[in-house]
Amino acid sequence: MKKILITLFVLSVLTSGIFASGQGDEDTQKTYNITAGIGLNDKSAQYESMQYFKELVEKNSEGRITVDLYHSSQLGDDREMMEALQRGEQEMTCPSTAPIVPFIPYYGVFDLPFLFPSNEAADKVLDGKIGQDLLDKLSTIGIKGLVYWENGYRNLTNSVRAVRSPEDVKGMKVRTMENPMHLDAWRAMGANPTPMAFGELFSAMQQGVVDGQENPWGTIYLQNFPEVQGFATDTGHVYSPFVLMMGQKFFDDLPADLQDVVMEAAKASRDKNRTLNRKYNKEYLEKLKDVMTVVELTPEERAAFQNTVRPVYDKYSEVIGQELIESVLSEINNN
Repeated sequence: MKKILITLFVLSVLTSGIFASGQGDEDTQKTYNITAGIGLNDKSAQYESMQYFKELVEKNSEGRITVDLYHSSQLGDDREMMEALQRGEQEMTCPSTAPIVPFIPYYGVFDLPFLFPSNEAADKVLDGKIGQDLLDKLSTIGIKGLVYWENGYRNLTNSVRAVRSPEDVKGMKVRTMENPMHLDAWRAMGANPTPMAFGELFSAMQQGVVDGQENPWGTIYLQNFPEVQGFATDTGHVYSPFVLMMGQKFFDDLPADLQDVVMEAAKASRDKNRTLNRKYNKEYLEKLKDVMTVVELTPEERAAFQNTVRPVYDKYSEVIGQELIESVLSEINNN
């Protein structure tokens, strides 16, 4: 009887091992496809970084993951693509933080004007505990926050005059995103902010519907804005991160080893993106100087803009959370 029991036990272990092995084989043979959409065009650092992500994932997954890329808002605007992630109709996108705010108000902290004094300060906050806590909050809306990429500092262009002070902005119709904090910041500077979809912006400037707009140098150059804008100012009033994100369910359904592949590629492409974006923005600025009147603010001139928008911090502290704002400012000032 004892020998029979031992034999049955051994057979049970062997059988379990066979089934487990079979299940593992199925995991390693299954393939996955990521449909990734971005807002900028195929000349942007964002697209080049997404290509790098694709190369790393397809190589390191040994073909078990393929990535299809779509640029220039072919799959919709940032919000539409986020909602597609939630529905499982798209796997990945990389919006700026502003469209996330209606879902998670804490992300409004990145819209505070003149928050980050340097790229290094932004990296420190985004790659630290504060940044990770905010990425983790995306899981509450069915999205996996991977890492932060960079859109960059937003700067003002217009077709009216050279801008060196808030007084120069008074009465100017400036296109902004549909973001209450951005609108209030421009109102504080005396402008007439006009929210508008990005796809409508060029024709609106061309037809005089708006006088100006604000975006990073790369967007200004690559979208040919100098054709309809004669003046630019390096206001750097908002540092705008991109958030590389994936549908939470899609990420959770990946085997653990492929989750690691995705995360490693996300981090490597983050570093690549920041290097490219900063390099290109310097180059774009120099090219813009050849076709526009570019004003580079002195520290005193920049301080005048900063002082003008201080009431925005007070107004939105309750919405964003005073504790979060203070934590970010503390991290920036803690050397």
